[in-house]
Amino acid sequence: MTYIKKYLIFLSTTILSIILFLFLLTILYYFNIINETTYNILKIVSLIISIFFNSLFLGKKAKNKGYLEGIKLILPLIVISLIPTIILSKFTISILIYYLIMLISGSLGSMIGINMKKN
Repeated sequence: MTYIKKYLIFLSTTILSIILFLFLLTILYYFNIINETTYNILKIVSLIISIFFNSLFLGKKAKNKGYLEGIKLILPLIVISLIPTIILSKFTISILIYYLIMLISGSLGSMIGINMKKN
């Protein structure tokens, strides 16, 4: 039970940090502080940063196989966001790249987190 609880805590902090970043970006975009291209780039960067740091903290608590811990953290996010894409049948190569970036960011963060723990 503690295994599932650990992942739910990290998953909820990941989702919460993504929502917080996107809320701040939307406010900046709404008041014309940033333009549309900057907004679109910062959406992806904020997603990568949020996933990376939450995976890094998960990796510090993991025992081994950091890449697998990061993938297990990000997989529910991908499944949740993939369902509307499949239903609306808008699956393109850019969406596939988006999901690959999420997986790479999560696995890389956890691998770095495990290596930081050992030092």
